[in-house]
Amino acid sequence: MKEAKTGKTVPEEVVKMIFSNISSIYQFHAEFFLPELQKRMEDWNRNPRIGDVIQKLAPFLKMYGEYVKNFDKAVELITAWSEKSPPFQELIADIQKRKVCANLTLQHHMLEPVQRIPRYELLLKDYVRKLPPQSPDRSDAEKALEMIFMVAKHSNAAIAEMERLQNLWVVYQRLGLEDDIVDPSNELIKEGPIQKISTRNNSTSEKYLFLFNNMLLYCVPKVIQVGAEFQVHLRIDVEGMKVRQDTEFPHTFLVSGKKRSLELQASWGRVRRGTGEDRRAGTTQTMVSHPQTEELGLRAPQWVRDNLVTMCMRCKEPFNAITRRRHHCRACGYVVCARCSDYKAELQYDGNRPNRVCQECYIFLTGHTLLEDREGRHKGILEVSAAEVSNRSLLCSSLQLMDKNGKGGTRGWFVIPQDDPLVLYIYAAPQVRPGSDPPRGTPPVPHPLPPTTVPVLGRTSEPTPPSHCWATRCGTWPRASPGTSSSWCSPGRCSPSWPTPRS
Repeated sequence: MKEAKTGKTVPEEVVKMIFSNISSIYQFHAEFFLPELQKRMEDWNRNPRIGDVIQKLAPFLKMYGEYVKNFDKAVELITAWSEKSPPFQELIADIQKRKVCANLTLQHHMLEPVQRIPRYELLLKDYVRKLPPQSPDRSDAEKALEMIFMVAKHSNAAIAEMERLQNLWVVYQRLGLEDDIVDPSNELIKEGPIQKISTRNNSTSEKYLFLFNNMLLYCVPKVIQVGAEFQVHLRIDVEGMKVRQDTEFPHTFLVSGKKRSLELQASWGRVRRGTGEDRRAGTTQTMVSHPQTEELGLRAPQWVRDNLVTMCMRCKEPFNAITRRRHHCRACGYVVCARCSDYKAELQYDGNRPNRVCQECYIFLTGHTLLEDREGRHKGILEVSAAEVSNRSLLCSSLQLMDKNGKGGTRGWFVIPQDDPLVLYIYAAPQVRPGSDPPRGTPPVPHPLPPTTVPVLGRTSEPTPPSHCWATRCGTWPRASPGTSSSWCSPGRCSPSWPTPRS
């Protein structure tokens, strides 16, 4: 300390940081603890006890906790100043050469106070173990041992707390020291990279998660890491957060907060790729979680991925890139068309701001009824509703058009409406690869094209092999089979109960 006050070797503040409260610890032992023990040892024949002395002074031993917390930092300071200050290095070397140091380094002597409390605990355990059962000091010694154990626990807790704060500070620096995130009371539980799955095109992007005891931080790595390594994109409070594992794909889970939902995949998991048919093979029933009515508008929904549906989940009309594009209802997360989502409702999870919602959610959230002019709006030629015709039909099913050789051809959606029973309506439908199952849970999706009609009156049908197949002959067959007057039809797997037509 004298060398530090001269300012020639090292600043006085650095010396205080190195030795922390060692002067207070030395004063306590020199003026209180050691004199009390020496006094008891002198009177040992008349009063053979030390338990009461330790009980009286044990609470003061907690001051070791401050020294223990500072020990790692003190060693780092000695190393740093030894490298950059030759006078400081010479001073340390001169001290270590003294006889009192016993050829030990300064760091070794600084470690002695850290080991002092564990040694007291071991000595007291051995003392209690060797005391006779009738010893007058047994009760006080056992209580003193419990107090020393609590002091050691306090020192260990101080070390753990210091390490926690240091780790927390490093994380805050990586996040840019944002004011609404920095909080010494937080506890970092887990961190690591994650893959974010897009609801639009099923692609994945690299993200990073920090899980604290009270929040989940969804971060994006910065391209230019100046001042911060990550940028916080979303904060989800643990209170009210829901996590659901996706059983359809490995290492995938859904995180739902009050303001937003995320579909994430562990970085070591297999990234999902493949054709649209492969993804549609798992039905919307397994991948789409229907929002609970009591939570509608109160928390962010899980968005249904675009590639899982080919038609509006409300009106069942097919999507296309021009007249019927995909939109997401911000209340239930369904993929709907523009007509079914042409509504605005205030959502509580988004600060009561108006958001695009579907018709059903609009009615539920607002209690309003739909206007007649909106319900009765005339549909254009490209919006012919196959779903409405199917709902008012005598028969409807998905059929496979076959050529004369019995080979499978184009797949279609066939309808005989109630109000026009003499006409067979044929709609184009999504094509399914041979040997693969069509999507379950929804009927085959007709494309928004004007229907091809076949007059039923005057047609003939005759059973032909294989089973569930028949030939239909008509004077004017759809242009889908140009140059032929007949074609083979077999029921689709979605409706095996289609009856064999009679002539």
